[in-house]
Amino acid sequence: MANLNHMDKKFKTLDDFLGTHFIYTYDNGWEYEWYAKNDHTVDYRIHGGMVAGRWVKDQEAHINLLTEGIYKIAWTEPTGTDVALDFVPNEHKLNGTIFFPKWVQDHPEITVTFQNEHIDLMHESREKYDTYPKMVVPEFATITYMGDAGQNNEEVIAEAPYEGMTDDIRDGKYFDENYKRINK
Repeated sequence: MANLNHMDKKFKTLDDFLGTHFIYTYDNGWEYEWYAKNDHTVDYRIHGGMVAGRWVKDQEAHINLLTEGIYKIAWTEPTGTDVALDFVPNEHKLNGTIFFPKWVQDHPEITVTFQNEHIDLMHESREKYDTYPKMVVPEFATITYMGDAGQNNEEVIAEAPYEGMTDDIRDGKYFDENYKRINK
């Protein structure tokens, strides 16, 4: 088994951050998996919380180096959900704020899918249901995995989340030494 968990990696530049695959758990218990695919795109899977089971590829995002080793990422989803993440990977933590539209709070099941195949449904739901008041979820999180997947690796987030997936990744049972999925 390849040990791909590089928890001791030191981050300084934007290039150090791009291509990194993270797993983190918010203090409220929600577990997320997130990949800095390149300088303008992120992929992610949600393993715990209100929208567990949701996964997304090729989400356009603003990805910035704030100062050495500290990064800010922000985007708006087709659902109308806004996300702002501040990563401090050298300290294995981040702060995330998720701004859920009222409709996602009321009907989270609509979003629990591979979003890329249901963009029209996300847009329709955003128009059909109430947007306000937004549900604001500000949380600190602990990073439990940092893998150097390289940029534009389509294998990182390539299937729906399953029970135990994040443990498989952390235990070296999901990716081979080239950061390709072992079981397709």
